[in-house]
Amino acid sequence: MDDDARDAAEARYELVISVDARRSGEYEDADKPSMRAQLYRVLEAAFGQARVARDAVHLEDRGDGVLASVASRVPVTRLLGLWLVEVHEHLRHENRGLSRPLGLRVGLHVGPVRHDERGISGRAVDLACRLADSPVARALLDAERADLVLVVSDALYEDVVRGGGKYIDAAHYSATRLRLKEGEVTAWFRLPGRPAPRIPATADTPPATGDDATGSPADATGHERAYDDRQTGDGDGDDGEGAYGTGPGDVRYTVHGDLSNNWGNHYHQGVHIGRTVGDTGPRRG
Repeated sequence: MDDDARDAAEARYELVISVDARRSGEYEDADKPSMRAQLYRVLEAAFGQARVARDAVHLEDRGDGVLASVASRVPVTRLLGLWLVEVHEHLRHENRGLSRPLGLRVGLHVGPVRHDERGISGRAVDLACRLADSPVARALLDAERADLVLVVSDALYEDVVRGGGKYIDAAHYSATRLRLKEGEVTAWFRLPGRPAPRIPATADTPPATGDDATGSPADATGHERAYDDRQTGDGDGDDGEGAYGTGPGDVRYTVHGDLSNNWGNHYHQGVHIGRTVGDTGPRRG
């Protein structure tokens, strides 16, 4: 194996972004191209406004969504802050006057990602996709009639969100336990432009552990919930390069798709998450 092939096979620590469209299975075939064009306009405009260079982003089309990974040279705080603000604002603009507004579920996690000629793979990819596709994310988007729901992994919350930053406020997130098909993980939810959401009760509660009657952590609003990833009702069958302008415990889960395994959402080497302090662009309303 030559040096270039060896470098390509090695995992890189990157931020993974999984974006799914709400109830995409309910769109008529004739309407899906318009929905997809809207989705790409929102994401590409947001990357441009957040000053994320085109060559820093790997982008894969998923039909009813997008899978992306962002190089570690781009500060994660910029993506959790300014980029998310821009996604929300551009989505609101796109949805004005639409009888069927586009709703997006965005899952984020950071970890080792492997690139090949067909795309990206790895545990970080699996988890980001699971978060975006979780029943809680679906329920929040519908119950709150929101345009956008963000879901971040517990590791990303602890390493980045909790420390705050421009456009990042940990108090706007609510936590709950997600019961994936192969185990439980903690995830943090945010509805941009709103206070910390009240997590809706839409799925089974995991068995009690310790003093917690539900076995789940309290979220930012004091509510304790847990949800089963096996209960989804979106009807879109979700399982499992654009051009820009500028768990607690020892939990194991497996994502059928590339048969990856993860224990307790922990990796056995350091994760570098970039952070900058300074001007990240004008504040949006």
